[in-house]
Amino acid sequence: MTEDDTQTFDSIVYYDDDADSEAIAHKTVAVLGYGSQGHAHAQNLADSGVDVVVGLREGSSSREAAEGDGLRVATPADAVAEADIVSVLVPDTVQPDVYENAIEPNLEAGDTLQFAHGFNIHYNQIQPPEDVDVTMVAPKSPGHLVRRNYENDQGTPGLLAVYQDATGEAHDEGLAYAAAIGCTRAGVVETSFREETETDLFGEQAVLCGGVTSLVKQGYETLVDAGYSPEMAYFECLNELKLIVDLMYEDGLGGMWDSVSDTAEYGGLTQGDVVVDEHARENMEEILEKVQNGQFAREWIAENQAGRPSYTQLRTAEKNHEIEEVGEELRGLFAWQEEEDEDETAEVKA
Repeated sequence: MTEDDTQTFDSIVYYDDDADSEAIAHKTVAVLGYGSQGHAHAQNLADSGVDVVVGLREGSSSREAAEGDGLRVATPADAVAEADIVSVLVPDTVQPDVYENAIEPNLEAGDTLQFAHGFNIHYNQIQPPEDVDVTMVAPKSPGHLVRRNYENDQGTPGLLAVYQDATGEAHDEGLAYAAAIGCTRAGVVETSFREETETDLFGEQAVLCGGVTSLVKQGYETLVDAGYSPEMAYFECLNELKLIVDLMYEDGLGGMWDSVSDTAEYGGLTQGDVVVDEHARENMEEILEKVQNGQFAREWIAENQAGRPSYTQLRTAEKNHEIEEVGEELRGLFAWQEEEDEDETAEVKA
C-alpha cells in the first residue's frame, strides 16, 4: 500500500513498551554510510543485539573508523545483498546514485528500504519496487547526540513513517528499529514522508538555518552601521542567542519570557512583530509553496548536477562575512571556548 499524500495523522507517540524487539531480532541491517547518523545507528543497533553490517565503498576514509568500533564492513552492494533492512544514511544528494548502482540490483522481495529523511522518496528521485517495505526512522537530533544519549541510557526523540507496506510488518519493524537506536526511550512520533520532508525543508529555510542567520547578520550590521563596536554587536545579536534558545528549548516560549527581565519581555513582545512582520509571513508562505510544489527540490537537484556553482559562491560569501572574523577573535579570548574545545576533543577520543 502506497502512502496517500493527502493523509494526515494524529499525534501518536510510541515508547519502549510499544515496540517488539522480535520484529528485527533475527534480521540483518545494512547501514549505508558512517557519518553523523550512520555511525550512531550502526553502533546503537549493534549494542542492542542487532546484526549489523556497514556498507562503505572501497577506499572510504570511514572504513577504519567503523572497523575500529567493532563493526563488520562490506561494500554497499554486498551489504545490501545480505541484509533484510537497508538503512540509507548517505547524504541526500548521493542517494539516487547509490540506489541505482548498489541497492536496486540487490534488493529482494520482502526487504525493507529505510531512510532518515524523506526527500528522495517524496520527490521521486528514488522509486522502489512494489514488493519491498519503505519506511523512515528519523531521530530529531545530530548523530553524536543519538549515540551519546544511548550510551547514557537516555533517549532521542524520533519520527516514524511508513510509505509502502508490502509485507504487512513495516510499522512494527520500523518501531523495533527505533527502539534499538534509543528513540522510543524518549518518544517516537508517527508522521508521513510528505509531512516530514516538507516541514523539515521549510523549517531549515525559513527559521532554523536561513531565517535565524539572516536575522543575526542584519541585526549585527544595523548596530555596526550605527557606530557601535563589532564586539558588542556580536554579543547582542549572536552570542546571547544561544541563551535564549536554550530557555525556549527547556520550557517553551513562556518559560523564556518568564526567565528574562521585564524590560526584555516588554521590548520583545512589542517589537518582535515589527521586525518579523506580515511581510515575513508572506515570504515564508512563498518558501513553503516552493517546498510543496517541488520547485526547491528541482533547484537543488539541478544545482548539484551543475557542480554546485551557486552553492559554492554563497558558502564563500557567508564565511567571509565580518561577523565570522569578529566571532572567531572573541571566542578565542574567553575561557568558555577552551572548555568547549576540551569537551569536543574528549568526545572525539571517546
